[in-house]
Amino acid sequence: MPLIHQLFPDAKVICCVRNVAWIMDSVERLIRKNAFDVSRLFNNSGERSTVYTRTEALSQSGRLVGFAYNALKEAFYSEYSKSLLLVDYDILSQAPDKTLSLIYQFLGEEPFEHDFSNVEYQANEFDRRLNTDGLHHVRSKVEFQPRATVLPPDLFAQYEGLSFWETPTSSSLANVIVAQQPQIPLAPPLEVGNKANGSSVFSNLR
Repeated sequence: MPLIHQLFPDAKVICCVRNVAWIMDSVERLIRKNAFDVSRLFNNSGERSTVYTRTEALSQSGRLVGFAYNALKEAFYSEYSKSLLLVDYDILSQAPDKTLSLIYQFLGEEPFEHDFSNVEYQANEFDRRLNTDGLHHVRSKVEFQPRATVLPPDLFAQYEGLSFWETPTSSSLANVIVAQQPQIPLAPPLEVGNKANGSSVFSNLR
């Protein structure tokens, strides 16, 4: 963030965030789907051996999940956090039109009409080099697909509570579009929909 701020003082940064347990679940599903491939996401057979060693490797500070998590946390609590917007993946997938409207509000731009049934993105060559087919595959329709986790209960619980952005705090000026259980927010919420479990969906755009 300091480098971005010095190069582009008026820049705004948008980060899509997701519960870390479900990120680990997604990667684990992909590894199991490509069971005969030796993914280069892991450095050796010891890291690849079990779901426990795989998630531990990914969560290290210089690795796929750990580095991104630490960098996000640094930006969230930095003096430049006002230029940051965090968008919850589950909310984006459940209410993409309303979420995009809030993103345009954050950017100060006129809304653009999107087709959420025809979204495509692939990075096949990149994925092949990592020997992890499908890592960047995006389904054509933006929609929320509930599923049961493949992680053991203790492992899921270990990562489930790491979503620091879900708790209102005065220690950051970052903007957020997240789902939270009913409570008194720090700022009046902008309602954008409802999660299936009854929690309210709101944004705190400063």
